[in-house]
Amino acid sequence: MDITRRAVTGGGALLAIGAAVGVAHTEPAMHGISFAMTTPTRVSRIGLKARDTATVAEYYKKILGLVELSRGPNVVVLGAGQRPLMEIAQSNSAKEDDPRSAGLYHTAFLLPSRADLARWTRFAIDERIPVVGSADHFVSEAIYLTDPEGNGVEIYADRPREGWRWNGRFVNMGTEQLDVPGLLGELKPDDAWKGAPDGSVIGHVHLRVGDAGAAEEWWNGEMGFDTVQSLGGSAVFLSTGGYHHHIGANSWQSRGAGPRDDQRTGLAWVELESETATAETEKHDPWGTAIRTVPAA
Repeated sequence: MDITRRAVTGGGALLAIGAAVGVAHTEPAMHGISFAMTTPTRVSRIGLKARDTATVAEYYKKILGLVELSRGPNVVVLGAGQRPLMEIAQSNSAKEDDPRSAGLYHTAFLLPSRADLARWTRFAIDERIPVVGSADHFVSEAIYLTDPEGNGVEIYADRPREGWRWNGRFVNMGTEQLDVPGLLGELKPDDAWKGAPDGSVIGHVHLRVGDAGAAEEWWNGEMGFDTVQSLGGSAVFLSTGGYHHHIGANSWQSRGAGPRDDQRTGLAWVELESETATAETEKHDPWGTAIRTVPAA
């Protein structure tokens, strides 16, 4: 099984086959609250540190269709509907993020339905938005991008969880070519992307770590997350409540990395919301990444 971003179909392919719309591979649409957000603990928000907050925020507004919920002298909060998802803080003196260090691999924005992903895909093709990959991961369909300061971005839709395959405690995830014609076949000609719809959330966060085994031990022991997939010591995927993963951690580029330099751009913190939390807490993983937990609203 290979689910690294290096293995996914290249972004050029997405644009090249965009016009070849075939017969729809129809699947039941997911309505209401995404399953990812019904589990005991789930991702609620992330914080980024940027050298050019305005440019980074504009990217997420224009490309992902997030809306600006608030703006202060040095921070912008973006979300979908009225739900905050990202806080981007200005740091003029920050050094550029180093992909060989611990930090953010990607933030994964989960859309409510496959049709929403299809709308975004047609928008990306029409606007010639640069993408770095796309894939069918069996449990989800995903497209990958990179923001102006090098932060990885995933935009995805889950497949119906009734079709997820489990082998004991491990979920079957992998990589096949994304069926872009089938995805676009979900749409009518006038079915347009109008920005991130209500119900869009951060479904998971994928981290760069120095040691995937140490990350697994920490998330199991300190945060109570279950391991749902592991890739030969190079990556681990964890969740609560039977989701395919709320957290990913890999050492593909960052093996042996030490504590994260908090003077670099990129990930500042990850916020989880918990059904059992009674107060906000903050812990740090073995590489110093801040993991906040807040009571579920």
